[in-house]
Amino acid sequence: MKSKFLMILALGICVPIFSFPVLAHHGQAAYDTDKRITFKATVTQWLWANPHCILQFDVTDASNQVAHWMAETENPSSMIRQGWTRQSINPGDQITITVMPVKNGYPVGRIIEILLPNGQKLSGRGAPENSKSEDAPKQ
Repeated sequence: MKSKFLMILALGICVPIFSFPVLAHHGQAAYDTDKRITFKATVTQWLWANPHCILQFDVTDASNQVAHWMAETENPSSMIRQGWTRQSINPGDQITITVMPVKNGYPVGRIIEILLPNGQKLSGRGAPENSKSEDAPKQ
């Protein structure tokens, strides 16, 4: 009886302690939450998968230099509730995308909003409403 009690007590203490890193995964510490960048881009790949959907896209600047970007958003079930589908975006689509970039300057971000070729807007999640918008080079 005593050993059973000690095992339950140990689990009650250890499970919360080891669960904290999992919660940290869902933070926005890597992103510059005060900044938004908008691009005209060409979709190269749309990965509809858990734990996050990933969009890969190319952005061409004024001097014809291509930057290969990647941006994440929520999981598919969350995206469905916001009007997204697996077929919302396809390789070759010309989109306008607004992202919250990472702080280290790499071409990685979090999707804030996408304007599709047909004029439909799809909203991502994860940006504070008071973040600044910065227009990047347009394609």
